[in-house]
Amino acid sequence: MSSKAAVLVAGSWGTALASVLAANGHRVSLWSRSREQAEEINRERVNKRYLPNVRLHESIRATDSLAEAVEGAGFVLLVAPSSAMREVASRLKPLLTGDECLVHATKGFEPETLKRMTDVIAEELPQFDPRRLVALSGPSHAEEVIVRCPTTVVVASRSRQAAEEAQDWLINSTFRVYTNPDVVGVEVAGALKNIIALGAGLSDGLGFGDNAKAALLTRGLAEISRLGQAMGAQPQTFAGLAGVGDLVVTCTSRHSRNWRAGYGIGQGKKLDDVLSEMNMVVEGVKTTRAAKSLAARYGVHMPIAEQLYEVLFNGKPPKAAVEDLMGRGRTHEMEEVARSSGSWS
Repeated sequence: MSSKAAVLVAGSWGTALASVLAANGHRVSLWSRSREQAEEINRERVNKRYLPNVRLHESIRATDSLAEAVEGAGFVLLVAPSSAMREVASRLKPLLTGDECLVHATKGFEPETLKRMTDVIAEELPQFDPRRLVALSGPSHAEEVIVRCPTTVVVASRSRQAAEEAQDWLINSTFRVYTNPDVVGVEVAGALKNIIALGAGLSDGLGFGDNAKAALLTRGLAEISRLGQAMGAQPQTFAGLAGVGDLVVTCTSRHSRNWRAGYGIGQGKKLDDVLSEMNMVVEGVKTTRAAKSLAARYGVHMPIAEQLYEVLFNGKPPKAAVEDLMGRGRTHEMEEVARSSGSWS
């Protein structure tokens, strides 16, 4: 097996995962769309734009050539934004054999089609058996991974062999990797938690307390699970690392760009201004739009996502959205259980 790994692209998460692979003894090619950024990384040994305070491992080499990045790589890790995944995968088609261990670590849906990332990749890379594609998710901020704070993630694939191969490439003493066969659940949980993180930031920006945030996380997880199961996910996945684990870290951490975006909106800033100030992809914004469409497609009730959609895209005042959430008709906490059990046993 080749000891070379390719990581595409050189954002904060891609750079952190490149560092994990390098720490495991692999040669890592880190692809950037920008020649200037690639040259700067190689010269300064720092990704100044995304992780400016951490010196990169000597075995990481950046390049702006996609062909050079993946040539001879046994492990290819896609970390492109959800809106760019199809374009990057399409460019890879003539460059990969289909024998590589192919993993993505992107949390979102394709905006136009609402497809999960493994479906997008499978369509653009027919030389790969779709059952062998791997999705990586879990509570893992790049800022902590790159300085080797203890972190646990999950890799999901319909092929146990493919999941374990990805696990072998990535696992080490500070980056623990679990396997999971539920690709749908892992991808849906990883995408939808960003919506709740926006809500958590908004709640904090409004000055609400811990009670509100606890309620938001709990009811948000119920929404994520409802939609995920309607899409074919296994319910237990949402109690794991990709579900509640990632939800907690994204909704409570200062590193979370989705939380920061929500916080700015809660303080009265306009969405466009917040995104302009951050100058980074905030996946939760596009995912909120996707979730509204998916909820309608699958007939799933998602009141938190619906209210966030109104705030983000229709100018609804955040406080009015909270009032509407709190003023809804009374219901049973475990709606599905209450409907199916028929008793208070």
